[in-house]
Amino acid sequence: MDAGGHGDGGGVGRIGDRAWLNRMNSLTARKAEPQRVANDQPRVPEGTRVYAIGDIHGRLDLLLPLLAHIKADNGARQPADAHVVLLGDLVDRGPYSAETVEFIISALPSFATFHILMGNHEESMLRALDPADDQTGNLWLKFGGYETLASYGVPVALLGGEELPGADILAQYVPARHKDYLKGLADTVRFGDYLFVHAGIRPGIPIDAQDQVDMHWIRRDFLDHKGDLGAYVVHGHTISTTPDMQANRIGIDTGAYRSGTLTALGLEGDSRWLIKASVVEGEVQTKLSTVG
Repeated sequence: MDAGGHGDGGGVGRIGDRAWLNRMNSLTARKAEPQRVANDQPRVPEGTRVYAIGDIHGRLDLLLPLLAHIKADNGARQPADAHVVLLGDLVDRGPYSAETVEFIISALPSFATFHILMGNHEESMLRALDPADDQTGNLWLKFGGYETLASYGVPVALLGGEELPGADILAQYVPARHKDYLKGLADTVRFGDYLFVHAGIRPGIPIDAQDQVDMHWIRRDFLDHKGDLGAYVVHGHTISTTPDMQANRIGIDTGAYRSGTLTALGLEGDSRWLIKASVVEGEVQTKLSTVG
């Protein structure tokens, strides 16, 4: 059985079908990236269960109950190797960025293996904390950095101008261990047919040759592409009211910082389901729903 969960029964298969392609690839020792067959339902490897969580943006108040529901959901299913992927943008815009980073570093639950990806907001934050970086064009303070630095206790008086405070000043408030942790975040992780990345990938470029800028920032060239991407992509970065489900990708950034809804996608075999944590009448409620 291959990583996509399909067996060939030990035979060569019919010319052109998946078993035949797998056999030919094996015989010729091809090392190309695994490709999904058109119109085939994407799968994660057998015995693996994956949960992906969209952009948190400092909403630790939503992340905690969402993780509690994910833990309960995982425990209610058959035993499997459980993984949780956070799709980046842990910080900015919401009120609890510092607390979110600290929780992820020191207090993640042990029911699953966690994979934390780099988002464009982490990239901008790290630039601001780098004394050797040219801050020209770094608009982090205007698109979420203000809230993040406030959560670290940076005085409002230092945040009132148009320019970022110097990296030497920020280092007095942002712990070095937080900076070091964020610098070590991965750009992608893959399970079977599914590729997890913050913003997306550039169509036509092999996955292992993707540019980091695209993986953190890309929008239209990726979002508008309807063809094969080399994997079924699960991403955040671009807000949609409900998960944006397409034939080649699914976006699960539901704008937690402004909508009050943080969304997770569950995957096992070829099954998919959603778990959402939402503020309803001042209280956080979680809900599970199935998807096609």
